[in-house]
Amino acid sequence: MNRFFQFCLVIAGLAGMALLAGVVLHNAGLWQPAAVIAAVSLALGLKALPLLRSYQYTAWIIVAVVAAMMYPNAFTHWGTVDLRNKWLILVVVQLVMFGMGIQMSIRDFTGLATTGKGVLIGLFCHFSVMPLMGFTLTRIFHFEPEIAAGIILIGSCSSGLASNVMVYLARANMVLSVVVTAMATLVAPFLTPLLLKLLAGTLIEVKFVNMMMEIIKIVIVPILAALLHDYLKTAPRPGRRVVFGLAGAAALWLVALPLGLWAAFERTISSPEVLQAFEIFSFLAGAVVVGVLYHGLAGRLGRLDGLMPYFSMFGIIYFTAVTTAAGHDNLLRVGFLLFLVSVLHNAAGYFFGYWLSRLFGLDVNSARTVAFEVGLQNGGMASGLAGSMGKLGTVGLPAAVFSPWMNISGSILANYWRRRPVAVASTESQTLYNAVVVPE
Repeated sequence: MNRFFQFCLVIAGLAGMALLAGVVLHNAGLWQPAAVIAAVSLALGLKALPLLRSYQYTAWIIVAVVAAMMYPNAFTHWGTVDLRNKWLILVVVQLVMFGMGIQMSIRDFTGLATTGKGVLIGLFCHFSVMPLMGFTLTRIFHFEPEIAAGIILIGSCSSGLASNVMVYLARANMVLSVVVTAMATLVAPFLTPLLLKLLAGTLIEVKFVNMMMEIIKIVIVPILAALLHDYLKTAPRPGRRVVFGLAGAAALWLVALPLGLWAAFERTISSPEVLQAFEIFSFLAGAVVVGVLYHGLAGRLGRLDGLMPYFSMFGIIYFTAVTTAAGHDNLLRVGFLLFLVSVLHNAAGYFFGYWLSRLFGLDVNSARTVAFEVGLQNGGMASGLAGSMGKLGTVGLPAAVFSPWMNISGSILANYWRRRPVAVASTESQTLYNAVVVPE
């Protein structure tokens, strides 16, 4: 099998030469397919290089970007299906968040009692440094309003599972990382729209309540379904009966909606806010049903939990490709500048996350943890929100550029700190990481 991956590296080299020849000859019919073949072959071939194997997932994200830039029309429509449809994007992002939630556990929140100070510092740094740095960079580089809003948006989102993975690789404070990620996810429905309203309200229209509801749909609902599955693993019999009863009632509610219940609500309720509340209630009901159904399926398919991160990875690659295709023309104009901003934004997160933590009295391992929690943003959440606005090709564009770089820089920094340990990782930290899957 290793020979196959080595062969892929050879193909990548040949395709790279064809790409160069096509560019020199101004032959798009040569360099466009050569670019895609080179990217795909390299992503496969990294498996044969032990030092670069951990970057394979990032390489597939780059494949999505390259393919979407070369053939944008192939990633905007599939027959009559609009791949940028906001409901389709919502479902894909929910799948990503559900996969993230499967790697979380209700036990993760118990670490709050022992890491309270670190969690407060982590949350403060995360929701201050990154939004303000995003705002500052948009003022320096003068992006058009919607792209500038997208930079501020990704800076205002919570951290994601990638930060946990990087903290584990760096052998830093795993307990603190898991709790900060969990708490940042829970407060995001309030803080993300608030920060975007304050910092980008003059760039795009920001409807606070609408955005808060969208974040609940995108993040809280799928993670609630995943945590319900986790609860059922060890729930006592009375607790399981309650959950199954709720799931039955929720299923009846969901079945009634398309059979006329929702139409009745629309006829009799004039307040958009009340209708929105019923919509969120329906999504939460769906979370209960999905959580119970998934738990039953996982009980029969023992490897399903381990496979879910790969579904999440596919989802991230999907909306990266669709976002890149939708923003193709904008990327041609500001792609390099946007990449430069992603490097500066990400580096500022690491720098200020680390040194502010040290200033506030955290130990070195905890400061390294906060650096990752601050520097790594939830690109899926940003893409989902941009899709819900119908602005995937502008507001969503920074997320497509920032995400690959965050994975690369995070891996580099994690491996650097791993070679310079300050303390042996605790048994508790290792135990809490058992739920986290490190992509190979």
